[in-house]
Amino acid sequence: MVKSLIAYFSHSGNTEVIASMIKENVGGDLFKIETVEKYPSNYNDVVNVARKEQDADSRPELARKVENMDFYDVIYIGFPNWWGTIPMGVFTFFESYDFSDKTIIPFCTHEGSGMGRSERDIKKLCPKSNVLRGLPIRGSSVHGAEKEVSCWLQR
Repeated sequence: MVKSLIAYFSHSGNTEVIASMIKENVGGDLFKIETVEKYPSNYNDVVNVARKEQDADSRPELARKVENMDFYDVIYIGFPNWWGTIPMGVFTFFESYDFSDKTIIPFCTHEGSGMGRSERDIKKLCPKSNVLRGLPIRGSSVHGAEKEVSCWLQR
């Protein structure tokens, strides 16, 4: 039996909505990726912090870890597209575990930039994994995305 983990980083709650839809469709365990240092709630402020983290290639410390990553075969990974890729805390997440021989299925929320270069970056971080094509969902459309998510999962 395939064991799935749905790990997600969600600043505004949009990515969490999609993660919950995935869980409803495929089962598995949910894991919220959270950084020790909280991000500002104001959109412009968080965008500025995200840019500074990316420019510095920083790895924010995570608040908690997945207890038994070896247990999982498939990792759904969700995040908002920040500056064209995954948030730096998600880089920390990927660098915290061995994803060899696992299937990684990314999904992101965005407001026009789609997946950006996130799939390439994940493949670089996890070269011994099978990284599948991701699902980009506009953040403003998450609450009506059930059919889109379901169709994507069936593919």
